[in-house]
Amino acid sequence: MRLSQFFFISLRETPAEADLIGHQFLLRGGFIRRLSSGIYHYLPLAFRSLNKIIHIVREEMNRAGAQEVLLPVLHPAELWQETGRWDQYGELLMRLTDRQGRDFCLGPTHEEVIVDLVRRSVRSYRQLPFNLYQIATKFRDELRPRGGLIRAREFLMKDAYSFDRDEAGLEISFQKMKEAYERIFCRCGLNAIVVEAEAGAIGGTDNLEFMVPYPEGEDRLLQCHQCGYAANRERAQRSPSPSFQEALQATVNCPTLEKVFTPQQKTVEQVSGFLGVAPCQLVKTLLYDADGQLVAALVPGDKELNEAKLQRFLGQPVKMADAHAIQTVTGASVGYSGPVGLSEKGVRMIADYDVALMSDFVVGANEDDHHFIHTDWRRDFSIDDFADLRFAEAGDLCPKCQSPLSEERAIEVGHIFKLGTYYSEPMRATFVDESGQERPFVMGCYGIGISRILATVAETYSDRDGLIFPITIAPFECWLMSVEGEGELVAVAEELYHHLLSARIEVAYDDRLESAGVKFKDMDLVGAPIQVIVGRHYRAEQKVEIRLRERRDQPVLVPVQKVREEVSRLRSELYQRLDPDKG
Repeated sequence: MRLSQFFFISLRETPAEADLIGHQFLLRGGFIRRLSSGIYHYLPLAFRSLNKIIHIVREEMNRAGAQEVLLPVLHPAELWQETGRWDQYGELLMRLTDRQGRDFCLGPTHEEVIVDLVRRSVRSYRQLPFNLYQIATKFRDELRPRGGLIRAREFLMKDAYSFDRDEAGLEISFQKMKEAYERIFCRCGLNAIVVEAEAGAIGGTDNLEFMVPYPEGEDRLLQCHQCGYAANRERAQRSPSPSFQEALQATVNCPTLEKVFTPQQKTVEQVSGFLGVAPCQLVKTLLYDADGQLVAALVPGDKELNEAKLQRFLGQPVKMADAHAIQTVTGASVGYSGPVGLSEKGVRMIADYDVALMSDFVVGANEDDHHFIHTDWRRDFSIDDFADLRFAEAGDLCPKCQSPLSEERAIEVGHIFKLGTYYSEPMRATFVDESGQERPFVMGCYGIGISRILATVAETYSDRDGLIFPITIAPFECWLMSVEGEGELVAVAEELYHHLLSARIEVAYDDRLESAGVKFKDMDLVGAPIQVIVGRHYRAEQKVEIRLRERRDQPVLVPVQKVREEVSRLRSELYQRLDPDKG
């Protein structure tokens, strides 16, 4: 492709909207342009890369036995109401009403739609198993879109849905998708780590995320480098401290419980500052409604309760108790709840492991403007259960081998779920088994961010001058330029352009009437993996400079007649790293 005929508009200045380096380079390199918050145009460079990502995804999905479909973007509300997600999904759901007053949403995911299709089409166990996938645009009304294509309101996604007779069949489908995803990310040049994760709004039981470490990523990854355990922050578990059992048997060693006046001091920061103690010497008492029973969850003041862990421990959904319920049971306003006396009022007391190690701490006094100091759980109140309730962090002990966990930030690029009958039961989607009995489909779902892969590659493959694309998804495999806009060097570049095309190499030929400086900057900014420069070395010794974008400080000089051979060799080597079949 001649750049003079290509829709290519680079920027010298970084747009103010771009907060991450990859986002900056995608904008400056002419890959994307912003239409509105979280909504982007994909320009020709981006579209070429996206099509390559889609090709890789499609190949691997087909290899795993999945079949491609295309489902509607516009979803009638009644389908989402069948599963309860019309309300549960919340403000992320982009809703609209047609001229007849019927409610619809723009699909952020397609579980309800695919189940409706299958329940009206499949009746017998003989038609199972199968896996349907699509590559399509999705919509989510993100409150704060971030990182360009990392978290957008409109994005490209591959979503797949498997239908099986039983859990054994689901396990086979799930493992096929896991292996397909690992191949996809490898071929795209991403070092994705498979981690345990929370199901969130999708639901189901077991699920895995694929995360790419990145210092500016919005997700957090906890890992054990001893045994290989890995989970995102929402899911990561931890073992209790080695001194936990000893703490359960320890004697009380703190002054007598004392109530103190703390006027208008409600938050941990306010109370700790007012009393002159560290936040870690407070215990927060958080009240939740668990199917009509009030539960108090206790965590140290400097830690954050993980509601998902509380729900898993209780085996049922929980929601934060409202102000009226808190006032009724404690006699105090929100901000003054404490554990002393709550057991006598029928409140179940569950404390994080760390609370067992604490003594002489501060808690709410269940009275406005008052707190207790010198509190000890062994003496002043009873705890029904100790559990892992807070978010894990670096230094916590691995739940499998008790080695210290490490923490780093990452970008989620894929997520696979074992849904079981989470959707098929409420939607009455059934098949007839061998014995003639109606049974609900056992499902899995599998999502991968197509546009997010492009964004993640941009974030993780760059230097100070621009992008460094893996060859498998680069918009062009080779970038050819002449340092002059006319004359002998241009004639050589023209000849090389045709030679490279004849070798089926994807070439971007910068034939624009621009200065050599502009061409060099744009070549590095766009990040094609192989660079061919016709310049001063040709005049001096009839040679052309060839370099890899990733190692541009190590150029080689090649006679003109050997350029096609050398570029083909480099191209093959680059593919061999990521995609041996193509290499």
